[in-house]
Amino acid sequence: MAGHSKWNNIKNKKGKEDAKRAKEFTKLGRYIMVAAKEGGADPEYNPALKAAIEKAKASNMPNDNIERAIKKGSGELGADNYEDIIYEGYGPGGIAVFVSCLTDNRNRTASEVRHAFDKFGGNLGQSGCVSFMFNRKGLLAIEKKDNIDEEELMLQSIDLGAEDFSSDEDGYEIITNVEDFNQIRDSLSDSGYEFAVAELAFLPQNTTELNNEKDVKNMIKLIELLEDNDDVQDIYHNWEIPDDLELEYLR
Repeated sequence: MAGHSKWNNIKNKKGKEDAKRAKEFTKLGRYIMVAAKEGGADPEYNPALKAAIEKAKASNMPNDNIERAIKKGSGELGADNYEDIIYEGYGPGGIAVFVSCLTDNRNRTASEVRHAFDKFGGNLGQSGCVSFMFNRKGLLAIEKKDNIDEEELMLQSIDLGAEDFSSDEDGYEIITNVEDFNQIRDSLSDSGYEFAVAELAFLPQNTTELNNEKDVKNMIKLIELLEDNDDVQDIYHNWEIPDDLELEYLR
């Protein structure tokens, strides 16, 4: 769980936000299209689409982009055929890496993902080789603000059925089971909370440290290269990113 938010913080420190935002919108658009295609264009009757829209809004994706993606997915504007593929492997130092993709060309994506692993000291494995190390959970992240009372938020989250609540200097993270995710998210949203992250995610059961400087640099570069791939939707790993990670590694 902590690795997820820390990695987001690292990305933010690196800048290039406009380019990253455009790439993120492309990925979110695909996510919405597939959800609309598979379950219909009405988010009230399509939980996957509702989750996709909430994730897009948390990333400040414009409403016009969201509506266009829904129309593409439902066939109003013509639809692209994307399929959901999972790749699993090990990064440098044996870090478990779980890569979720949406692609219209399976061969291209497999080649590019394999190249990223090979380039930075990892190796792509067989299906199931690391997935058992992760649990599918709901993840809600809320940035710290002066008007948020931590104890009140924690008690409300627990009362709603959240499995875990934690906080750090940047904000709060709430973990739910998959079945309760939509209800907890909607209840907290109705109470006025805004989410920096609101999604179903694969969270590691345990984390692993990297003590070798070369492995740390290669792990960051591996994540970056995968993030830059338009076909890659999400990357999950069990690297315990240190709080004092030096910015020199990110250059």
